[in-house]
Amino acid sequence: MSKNININVHHITRVEGHGNIVVNITDGTIETCQWQVPEAPRFFEAMVRGRRYDDIQTIVSRICGICSISHSLVATRAVEDALKLEVSEQTDLVRHLMHYSEQLQSHVLHVGYLVAPDLFGEKSVVPLIPKATDAVKTIIKAHRVANQMSALLCGRITHPVTLTPGGMTRVPTEDELRSLKKELEAIVPDLVTICNVVLSAAEALPDFTRETEYVSLKQNQPQYKGTLQEYTFYHGDITSTDLNGKPPVPAAKWESVANEYVHPQSTAKWTKWHRDAYAAGALARFNNNAELLSPLGKKVAEMFGLKKGCCNPYFNSIAQLAECAHVVEGSLEVIDELLTRGLKPEKVKVALRAGRGHAGIEAPRGILFHSYEFDKNGECVWGNCCIPTNQNHANIQLDFEKLVPQFMDEGQDALRQKMEMLVRAYDPCISCSTHYLDIEFVK
Repeated sequence: MSKNININVHHITRVEGHGNIVVNITDGTIETCQWQVPEAPRFFEAMVRGRRYDDIQTIVSRICGICSISHSLVATRAVEDALKLEVSEQTDLVRHLMHYSEQLQSHVLHVGYLVAPDLFGEKSVVPLIPKATDAVKTIIKAHRVANQMSALLCGRITHPVTLTPGGMTRVPTEDELRSLKKELEAIVPDLVTICNVVLSAAEALPDFTRETEYVSLKQNQPQYKGTLQEYTFYHGDITSTDLNGKPPVPAAKWESVANEYVHPQSTAKWTKWHRDAYAAGALARFNNNAELLSPLGKKVAEMFGLKKGCCNPYFNSIAQLAECAHVVEGSLEVIDELLTRGLKPEKVKVALRAGRGHAGIEAPRGILFHSYEFDKNGECVWGNCCIPTNQNHANIQLDFEKLVPQFMDEGQDALRQKMEMLVRAYDPCISCSTHYLDIEFVK
């Protein structure tokens, strides 16, 4: 194969936002190997200043159209932490369902529409329609049910309108929950079908590993009965595969975990904890909580040979499939719990106070942090957000630096394909991650 390779992907397709892959190899010597983020910076932390406490989730949900529910939920919880507001178990359970809906919605979209074309050698999902019509229809059906679930619980599919600090503006009726339960039960076989379709092409996943630190939430004391709440997306502290038995870190101290810093090849900050980089996302959650997956989630992992300790970043998509099974089974359990308790009308009461609050939850792409500070009138005076994708940028770069020497002999096209697949495996939301300036306003 040629010892000269020139890869300049500007911009990579089938991801959210703009990212570049640049590799230059001359006479077998790697001169450049970079994951670049040229996306224009976002200034949401500045937008929330001077806004009321109950405006925050509405504003920051616009950080992302894919994971707007996660941004709304974590922002609302951070506001509640600042104002010392406690919510009822009913509100907490409904919010769990909201969060599950987005995990299912996002994971099915990513694996079915964005990753599957790579596995079957196509440029997009469109050419797969005549070749695997039934499989594509199954993916669309599962995605539709997830969208309907989000619309029911959030008031619409994206940018929730039912969330408010201290509670909910609306909760679903018992009849709506029973109808949702039937829809979720009906797609369980469909999820198995989707997994089998991906499994039939899983040999296309590159054989690549790199020792990595994986960071996610972990909940050691479940809030509710049953096991499905333990594989946490919503509650818990920050853990890592590198903690080696040390206790998890409270979400309020997330800045000491993320350690954000500016890197010259990226408009998004990079992060590091115990090493030069860490990974967040489905594979990180799996590596920290695999034994706590639901029964079907464990079966999906076994189908692909996915085991705790996996350091192949391409298997992040497989971990997402296991999580799809888990959140459907988890949603059914939460619905049963709500129906058993009976849904009751609740009034939201907020007493304003000055304070600073923090929260961390698991967005589909990984652990997400928000912090806000309010004055005595409930107006925001400071905010900070740390997005999962900006926590993954440094890890993508280090993966590149090991992957390129390993596969460069396969030639330029094969190497470029593996690098694009690696970025897509992280399921990046690039534009969400771009915040890299500290702004000081001068009067």
